[in-house]
Formats: sequence, structure tokens, C-alpha cells
Amino acid sequence: MSTGIIIAIVCALIGIAYGIISIFSILSKSRGNDEMKRISNAIQEGAVAYLSRQYKAISIVGVILFVAMGLGFNEWYTAIGFAIGAVLSGLTGYIGMNVSVRANSRTAEAAREGINPALQIAFKGGAITG
Repeated sequence: MSTGIIIAIVCALIGIAYGIISIFSILSKSRGNDEMKRISNAIQEGAVAYLSRQYKAISIVGVILFVAMGLGFNEWYTAIGFAIGAVLSGLTGYIGMNVSVRANSRTAEAAREGINPALQIAFKGGAITG
């Protein structure tokens, strides 16, 4: 393996580790009072519905492109690479949206302590997808 690939893999693993640590850090915070929890649950339900609808439409296009790449260009390795990238990208989007939405009420609750604790949670929650 080339040095560039090794560096890319190491950076990816560091990024994944940071993401996992951040997720556990965010989810360990208080969700707030009952009203905050109720609103947070409603937002989360809407986000899941949105992503489910979006991913159904995108999946259809993805399957068509996968088949077109494999049969039309006779490039099955490229098609498989495309499929792996599409699935992992979708998983990243789902995890990012899930964590960001769950960070909302935790950010509001942390704001009771001050702006810095709230910003810490908000930035971590938004950085998960990145």
C-alpha cells in the first residue's frame, strides 16, 4: 500500500474515533425537562420521516446507476465502488441527522448553564456529519 493510502486510512479512523467520542459525549448530556423531550421527540420523528422518504427516492436512482455502470460500461468494480460509497454516504447522513436532532434539546438544556456549554454541544452535534 502506498503512503498516501495509509495516511488517508489513518485520518479516516481518527475522524471516526472523534465522531464516536463526540456522540457519546453529546448523548450523555441531559435532554432537559418534559416539554423539551416532547418537542425533541417530535423533531426526531419528522427527521426520520424526511430521511426515509428521501432515501427511498435516492435508492431508486442509485440502483439504476449501479446497473447502468455494471452493464452499460461493463465496469462492475466501479459499480460496486459506487454502491459502497452511496451506502456509506447515506449512513453518514442518517447518523449525522440523528445526532444533530438529538443534540437540540441537550443544547437548550445546556444553555441554562451558559452560552459556552450550549455552544460546546451544538458544535459537536453539527460536526458529526462532517
